Amino acid sequence: MMLIRDVVQKAIATGYLSVAAEEELRNLLKTKYELEDFNAFMTLQEAASLGKIRQESRELRLYEQ
Repeated sequence: MMLIRDVVQKAIATGYLSVAAEEELRNLLKTKYELEDFNAFMTLQEAASLGKIRQESRELRLYEQ
């Protein structure tokens, strides 16, 4: 099973968070996870809010408008 920190690491390395990765994060966040995973998720949130990570879901919404 993939860990939250793995999904985050890939997103940060590529600068991109796919819809599939977002869904994987949602599923992983519903389960028990370690503090390291929580911290990784918070790092991802910060990177996304600063524009360091592009989110496919946001791009799709902009394209649909």
